[in-house]
Amino acid sequence: MKLAALFSGGKDSTYAIYLAKKLGHSVDVLLTLYPHSSESHLLHYPNIEFTQLQAESMKTPQLIEEIPSDDSENESKKLNNLISLAKEKYSIDGIVHGGILSEYQKNNFSLICEKNHLEIISPLWNKEPESYMKELLNENFEYIISTVSSDGLNDSWLGRIIDKNGLDELQKLQKKFRFNLNFEGGEAETFVTNCPLFEKRLLIQDSITEWDGYRGRFEILEAKLKDNA
Repeated sequence: MKLAALFSGGKDSTYAIYLAKKLGHSVDVLLTLYPHSSESHLLHYPNIEFTQLQAESMKTPQLIEEIPSDDSENESKKLNNLISLAKEKYSIDGIVHGGILSEYQKNNFSLICEKNHLEIISPLWNKEPESYMKELLNENFEYIISTVSSDGLNDSWLGRIIDKNGLDELQKLQKKFRFNLNFEGGEAETFVTNCPLFEKRLLIQDSITEWDGYRGRFEILEAKLKDNA
């Protein structure tokens, strides 16, 4: 099928595209909504503007819509508009969605797909957390943690690339503090800097870290694609 992808730049939406392509689908356009703030219940917020570099590295066109408020109804309306535009411009048959456990998100996206007579593809749905996180590493996905908001995750994780050692540490912390290892509960958010879909690695050149003692954010200020020459 010809698909559009709901794309936030994090590990889940990016890996869902990767799996959809492995299943034989084409992903013809990326759909990215810029939420009003981090209070959004439907959308990914941190470093969302740098998805444009990721899209460039994937050689995939991107449709972007900015949201003026955190109202969920407004977000759903804007997403519907974006999906309708993608269907008109790219003749898509469906949407690929990177959700794992959130019924709220999946139900919202499914309703919008129904309205537009599109199928929804959710290749990560109900994936077992530990095997999924190992799979990401085995498939050469490189990503940083961009926010933390959970007991057991302090500011040392912000901006950190998750490798095998990092995953081992996360597993130990997860057993102690009982958070979702794949961060599906909002414990952390991520940003992909390299993967098999990319022609060029994304290099972070400048950033700032915010930390309030419990929650924190790694904000990219400047980034570019690595010159492979």
